Amino acid sequence: MTVGQQDQAWQRKSAFDLVALCRDGEDMRVLIIPDKFKGTMTAREAAQAIARGWGRSRPGDRLELLPMSDGGDGFGEVLSQYLGAQARWFKTVNAAHQPCRSRWWLEPRGRLAIIESAAVIGLAMLPRGQFHPFDLDTAGLGKMIRHVAEHADRCIIGIGGSATNDGGFGMARELGWRFATQQGELIERWTDLGLLECSEVEGDLPQFKELIVAVDVQNTLLGKHGATYVYGPQKGLRPADLPTAEKQLKRLNHSMAYNYGANHGATPGSGAGGGLGFGLMAFLGAQVQQGFEVFAKYAKLDQKLRKADLVITGEGAIDRSTLMGKGVGRVAARSAQLKLPCLGLAGVAKVRPSQQKLFTAIGAMTGLTSEEQALAKPRHWLERLAAEVASSWTGSA
Repeated sequence: MTVGQQDQAWQRKSAFDLVALCRDGEDMRVLIIPDKFKGTMTAREAAQAIARGWGRSRPGDRLELLPMSDGGDGFGEVLSQYLGAQARWFKTVNAAHQPCRSRWWLEPRGRLAIIESAAVIGLAMLPRGQFHPFDLDTAGLGKMIRHVAEHADRCIIGIGGSATNDGGFGMARELGWRFATQQGELIERWTDLGLLECSEVEGDLPQFKELIVAVDVQNTLLGKHGATYVYGPQKGLRPADLPTAEKQLKRLNHSMAYNYGANHGATPGSGAGGGLGFGLMAFLGAQVQQGFEVFAKYAKLDQKLRKADLVITGEGAIDRSTLMGKGVGRVAARSAQLKLPCLGLAGVAKVRPSQQKLFTAIGAMTGLTSEEQALAKPRHWLERLAAEVASSWTGSA
């Protein structure tokens, strides 16, 4: 048996061997809290698929759907549900400066806006491999922020899923910041920030009573665990590009710290969004918060967990990163604290039994079908997985 076959075997066993936890004949309150299955299903679509499958096997259970986002793709749609915010549209540009129409959300009574940077400058908005990160920036997000500030007093921005690595430079220029060399020449590309000597604001910056940045990672701006070295390669930076990119962000951080005391480069989350976390703190005075905690607050997660008998969470891949602070792992951790059973459902599962201690069990669609089929028909296979797990829960499998 190969390692891959061994992994699949234990995944299948942990998904379906739940008889010991059987509550046969007893209806349960089941809280369904998935994140997106990246590239295949939104968090809402995943929650609906799980609910359909579970409900087919256990029709008496009371199901509550609580789609989740920790700041990346889908953040705006998820958070708007819990705030009662309405979608609005704005014409801006994507990370490659191509015209686009992007959604944002407004809760008018509290004048609270939600922006999802992935819907403006997201990596998923661009054809794969067509643009190099050196040619991309956050200017489109700057346009969006200025527009939103005309309608809202408070704003929450989720910054995961960006295509950029410019430290918020493009956004800052769009908002009124000007950057220049020692000779007074304006810097118009973030790859020239190594020449930065002077930065100043022209005109009035957008004003918010509160500006919250929801980050999905805790990386700092610089260093081997920073924005460039950890996430740059995912966005298209080649190994030879990394020192160049790091040099630009290092100079930007030094300049803002020296001239304005905006020393945010070592703040956890400053490296999120290709350094956008740093940029929003340095250029707009934003506060960084963990995206999962923002979701948990507005979704009233802790209250709902205390009323549940069982939690089901999931995402496209449950792996080591899930257990290192991602939303699905955080849901499992909170459930464990409350001694609440928690099932993890995924497209693929890449953790060994010794690593899955937070979960009562983990099940993967690849325990039922091939990865190709799971990607081709994700709703079908997630629904079927949920149905089989529910059937095992009753002890009838």
